[in-house]
Amino acid sequence: MENQLKKQIELLKEKAESISLLYVEDEQMLREKVTLFFSKIFQKIDTAANGKEGLEKFLDTPYDIIITDLLMPTMNGIEFIRNIREINEKQEIIVLSAYTDSEYLTQCIDFGVTGYIVKPIDFVQAIKVLDISIDRITALHENEMYKTKLESMVSERTQNVLRLQNELVENHAHVIHTLVKMIEGRDTYTGGHSERVATYSRAIAKAMGYEPKECDMIYQAGILHDIGKIITPDAILLKPGRLNEQEYALIKSHVSAGYEILSEVPMYSELAEIVYAHHEHYDGSGYPRALKGDDIPMPARIMVVADAFDAMTTTRIYKRKKTVAEAIVELKKFSALWYDPRVIEYAIPVLESVNLDEFINQDPDSRIDEERFAYFYKDPLTHLYNHSYFDFVLRKNMDEKKYVCLNMIYIKNFTAYNRRHGWSEGDDLLIDFGHYLQSEFPDAMIFRIFGDDFVVMQTAHQEIDIEKINLSPLLKNNDLICDYRHFDLTETVISSYKDLQDPSSQ
Repeated sequence: MENQLKKQIELLKEKAESISLLYVEDEQMLREKVTLFFSKIFQKIDTAANGKEGLEKFLDTPYDIIITDLLMPTMNGIEFIRNIREINEKQEIIVLSAYTDSEYLTQCIDFGVTGYIVKPIDFVQAIKVLDISIDRITALHENEMYKTKLESMVSERTQNVLRLQNELVENHAHVIHTLVKMIEGRDTYTGGHSERVATYSRAIAKAMGYEPKECDMIYQAGILHDIGKIITPDAILLKPGRLNEQEYALIKSHVSAGYEILSEVPMYSELAEIVYAHHEHYDGSGYPRALKGDDIPMPARIMVVADAFDAMTTTRIYKRKKTVAEAIVELKKFSALWYDPRVIEYAIPVLESVNLDEFINQDPDSRIDEERFAYFYKDPLTHLYNHSYFDFVLRKNMDEKKYVCLNMIYIKNFTAYNRRHGWSEGDDLLIDFGHYLQSEFPDAMIFRIFGDDFVVMQTAHQEIDIEKINLSPLLKNNDLICDYRHFDLTETVISSYKDLQDPSSQ
């Protein structure tokens, strides 16, 4: 891989011999690191620490390619790009940023950036984007030169114009698929979901007798069908629980947004129509246009079945997944209502043979996912898990039987402590007590519920030494004591945090 990268850099260096580059980035260490990489390709490189400095340098000395971050002091990337576009609407601009706010991304598309490289930088991806830019610049330079040449060069010039058009199509494809990757980066579930929906849709279309070219088109539509979620706020897109009515109304707008994004690109016009209708129902009860029956494009009627099947057979935080057989029953139930009965007829044999991935779920499986998860399921004061996640773990444990021991620990007379010392001191004590429990039970899951009550869940039974806890300086020095209740989860059914109460409060 390293040798291949070196070879690509050498090839690119030959093509970029006369091309100049301006790199705008506020983080000095990153700027130096990336500039070192660019110096392997470009002989003419200049840098700037923010948009204002970059604009001043551009006004003084125009550059062939500009690569810029988005989030910067003094003048951010969007303002910088807007100013550049006013000066030169054809300027080659590449964005290199970790920032994925939907408004910024949409503006980048509107400004016609050549590519979007996501931090941390993938140098293979960077080379591909730079190759596109260098080819475009080279072709434009050649095109200008050809305008001054003799008529005999018309044929060659025409070929280059066609090549530019092809590169423009490739550039659009690159930007669109980069957006899809960004959505996957924001929501790992959506990424896997799109691939599965695309695969199921193509298999159903093949069973219905569609030509390979049509099956591939349906597959591509499946990959892109949720691209409109780029405008969906993180607070909704990443919410692992059920959406309320207002949140659901907002997320439904992803259909129209996806259509608008794709319809701007001629090569995606057919896909745009499929994406626009992938939440319509056969009986007219779907959205956004309440299309009915044959008014819904057949590929979209196929996709809505594939989409529903994957949603039903995938574990979400707020629901368990259905088996294939259960999902099939559900599809049959709504045949001729939500789903085209002809599609259902062909889809059933296809979907019955699906081998589900047992590990498809929304559980956090990395440090980044944990942080995203914490936004919804961690107590903002103690950073322990909250009662909502406690209920989720209980539901999941009914099937997995992973946790067998549950201890409820509650601080006695904490209300009186708050009255004496104030709520701020009380909050500090709860934070410290949470840290204490984590140190005492490092392998356990610990939750804060009912304000001053905590739950310790473990995969093996462990006796609680309540005397040791009560003798800890944190409690002893503040005249507080704890009591606890133990539950054997193999014998006692606890389905919600509401099943647990401090006996003294009842």
